Amino acid sequence: MPAIRTPRLPVRPIRRGPTMGVTPEEVIPEPTIIEDHGIRWIHIPKPRHSAQEWLQSRFEFHPLDYEDIYSRNQRPKVDRYDDYLFVVLQFPRFDRDHDRLTVVELDLFVGGDYIVTLPNNDLEPIDSLFSRCWESEEVREGYFEKGTAFLLYKVVDHAVDASFPMLRKMGQKLERIEDDIFEGKSDEIVRDISNAKQEIITFRRIIRPQRIAFRDLERAMDVVAPEELDVYFDDVIDASERIWDTLENYKEVVEGLEDSNESIISHRTNDTLKVLTSITVIVLPLTLLASLFGMNVRFPGVNTDSMFWAITVVMAVILGAMVIVFRRRGWL
Repeated sequence: MPAIRTPRLPVRPIRRGPTMGVTPEEVIPEPTIIEDHGIRWIHIPKPRHSAQEWLQSRFEFHPLDYEDIYSRNQRPKVDRYDDYLFVVLQFPRFDRDHDRLTVVELDLFVGGDYIVTLPNNDLEPIDSLFSRCWESEEVREGYFEKGTAFLLYKVVDHAVDASFPMLRKMGQKLERIEDDIFEGKSDEIVRDISNAKQEIITFRRIIRPQRIAFRDLERAMDVVAPEELDVYFDDVIDASERIWDTLENYKEVVEGLEDSNESIISHRTNDTLKVLTSITVIVLPLTLLASLFGMNVRFPGVNTDSMFWAITVVMAVILGAMVIVFRRRGWL
C-alpha cells in the first residue's frame, strides 16, 4: 500500500488556499497528519470530493467507501476488508446557533499503521483530542505507542463520552419542566415538552443503530489488532448501553410529564366549565321568571310599582338560594 511520506512527529502538510478561477471543490484538501511510533493519524474534517483524490493517491480503499463518505443517508456500520476497516459512526452535536440537536457522521479508515478520521461537520471531542495529540508529546506517546486499535478506541471513546454532558443538560431541562408544571405554568411549557421529546427522539435515532455497530467493531478488530483489546471496546459498549438506558428513562419521564401537563390543563378546563355551567344554571330560573312577566299579556299587578319590586325580590331570593346550594355542594 502506498505510504505517506511525512517527517517524524507532528508535521502539518503544505496548505493551499482558494485561488482565482478555482471552485471550492477543486481546492486541494488540507489533511493534517500526526505521526509517532510508526502510527499516522490523518484528520480531514468536512471532506470534499477533492479529498478522495488525495486519499486515492496514497491508499487503495474500495470505491464504495468513498461513496459512503459523501452519502447523506448512511447508517452506522463496520465494513471489514483484508487489510483495513471502514467504519461509519454517528454522534449527537448540539447546534447552539439553532438551539437543537444535530447528527455528525464520523467516517474512519483503520489500518495496521494508520487511522483516517473524516467527520462531516465540527465534532468537538475529536478535534480537541487531535489538538492534544498535536501539542503534547506525552499524550501522543500514550495513545500512539499501543497501535492503531488503541488509538481508535480513544477516538471513539472520546466521542461517546461527549454524549453524557448532553444527557445531563437534557435531565436538567426535564427537571425545570416538571417544576414549571407544578408551579402553574403548564400552559406555557407545551412547546418546551415538544422540544424535549424531539431531542430525545433524535438522540435515540442516533444511538439505536450505533449499539450494533460498536459490537461489530469489537468483533472486527483482529484486522488491525492481533492482541486482545476486547476489554477496551467493552468499555465503549458499556458506555453506549448506559446512554441508551438513560434515554429510555428520559423517554418515560417526558411522556409522564406530558401526561401530567395535559391532566392539569384538562382539570383547569373542567373547573372553568363547571363555573360557567353553574352560572348558566343559576341564571336560568331568573331568565324564565323574567320571560314570564315580560310576555305581552295581562297579568295581576301589571303596570304597578309593587309588582316590579315583588318580582325583583323573588328573583333575588332564588339567586341567593341557588348560590348557597351550589357552594355547599362545592360547585362554586
